Amino acid sequence: MRIDKFLWCVRYYKTRNMVTEACKKNHITVNNQVAKASKEVFAGDKVTFRRDQITYIISILDIPDNRVGAKLVDIYRKDETPSESFAHLELLKLSKEHYRKNGTGRPTKKDRRDIEDFGTDTKNKNSDEEA
Repeated sequence: MRIDKFLWCVRYYKTRNMVTEACKKNHITVNNQVAKASKEVFAGDKVTFRRDQITYIISILDIPDNRVGAKLVDIYRKDETPSESFAHLELLKLSKEHYRKNGTGRPTKKDRRDIEDFGTDTKNKNSDEEA
């Protein structure tokens, strides 16, 4: 089965076109070799791809006939992605929401001053310690 069809069948991408674009950008490797969308994959191959700031590592256990339901995906692949990757993504999401909620617009003048003061506070503390 082609790599683009396999990743679509096991529901990592919504469309085969999205997988093809990822292949063109060299985001997908099969057995540590950059893969084109037409690359044939077999049971036992190791596929590595980057999606949503996570580098997924999966081993192919079996080849599905067509797109499978979400509950049946584990029959066809073994996910070897380190759990730290998912924890890192959660941390990124939380850090983005901490300062400013989505959709609240540009930073205000007060926000800009606070950012500038934050930078000068650290410089002043370092110069005080040296003296």
